[in-house]
Amino acid sequence: MAEETREELVMPRAAVELLAAILAHMAAGRGVSVVPAHAELTTQEAADLLNVSRPYLIGLLEAGEIEYRLVGTHRRVRAESLLEYRRKDDQRRRAAAVELSATTRDLGLD
Repeated sequence: MAEETREELVMPRAAVELLAAILAHMAAGRGVSVVPAHAELTTQEAADLLNVSRPYLIGLLEAGEIEYRLVGTHRRVRAESLLEYRRKDDQRRRAAAVELSATTRDLGLD
């Protein structure tokens, strides 16, 4: 029987954390998609990625909240534009929660 050789695989911490998060989602029965940042998505794919309806996404596009381009009459959204929108939206939500918590505390409602 041939001798088994083992090779050490060195991975950046961020890659290990990403892999762990992917496996955790899969173990919980949730789907996982890996999309390159430069990928251009249809409006339906973009809406699915943000977990919103397509009409809501189109409203965000038309309001200038998310960058997109037209290919003929079809909108295409870069994945990195969606991630940037999500990051900014998360920051706005956190700021609103902090403000609400401070207001609640100031009014003695906590």
